[in-house]
Amino acid sequence: MQTILGAGGAIGIDLAKALTAYTTDIRLVCRNPKAINPTDQLFPADLNDSAQIDRAVAGSEVCYLTVGFDYNTKLWQERWPKLIRNVVAACAKHKAKLVFFDNVYAIGGDNVQHITESSPISPSSKKGDVRALVDRHILEAVEKGLISAIIARSPDFFGPVKGNSLTMNLIYDNLIKGKTAQWFCNAKVPHTTGYTPDLGKGTAILGNTPDAFNAIWNLPVDNQAPTGEEWIKLFAQEMNAKDGCQTLPGWGMWVLGLFVPILKEMYEMRYQYDRPYYFDSAKFRTRFNYTPTTNAEAVRETVKALR
Repeated sequence: MQTILGAGGAIGIDLAKALTAYTTDIRLVCRNPKAINPTDQLFPADLNDSAQIDRAVAGSEVCYLTVGFDYNTKLWQERWPKLIRNVVAACAKHKAKLVFFDNVYAIGGDNVQHITESSPISPSSKKGDVRALVDRHILEAVEKGLISAIIARSPDFFGPVKGNSLTMNLIYDNLIKGKTAQWFCNAKVPHTTGYTPDLGKGTAILGNTPDAFNAIWNLPVDNQAPTGEEWIKLFAQEMNAKDGCQTLPGWGMWVLGLFVPILKEMYEMRYQYDRPYYFDSAKFRTRFNYTPTTNAEAVRETVKALR
């Protein structure tokens, strides 16, 4: 049995599709799971409850944690530490391997200019502090021999299932309404963005490669990192929309954050947008001889699917 904890989001959906290359024994766990594949086992559960996590993990060979809480610092501080303790405990109890689908918030400041598996845990935000705590808890459990685990890291992402994607919020949603696309801080620096079908396939590959465990992996992305302006151009061309960019500076995020909650939450993350943000997946691409979807093709497929 391979189990997805948090199966309702964009990553969980693409992961469920990708796992069929390895098994038909897939358990989807979330509050209201919906089948992705004909043989999926649906397991409704509240992942804030340790007993329900324990039951969801029981009988699993591999558990994938793809939960995405609402984008709120206080909520993250309350829920993430408890969730990861409960998941690690359940995996240890039931001898299940853990694959944690992670972001790169634990890596802060100028370290985002070239993110590799050896980039130091160096949070420079409150949300980054939370993710660093989560990562360290997993790594310590591995070091103590309690579990076998993978931290599978991803940059910002977008794809055919819209989900919570800043790229889609800033670019696609504005263009579809006939508005000018937006970007944060500096639209002239490179910004790696992943494509969810590649991220789902990469996560499935890792979970089904025994010697990949007990390590950090950067999931596969195109090695070209367009600027914000170039991302907008790619979407505008596919959508036959006006190519232009409205850049919201850091101070503007702070001011508007007084009235717009998501911008208040994004203000501390501006270091991901005011300088180059390059996510290096060479280790994965080389180890698995994997060629990710190009950025242009990913945008093309996404726009086509959403039509």
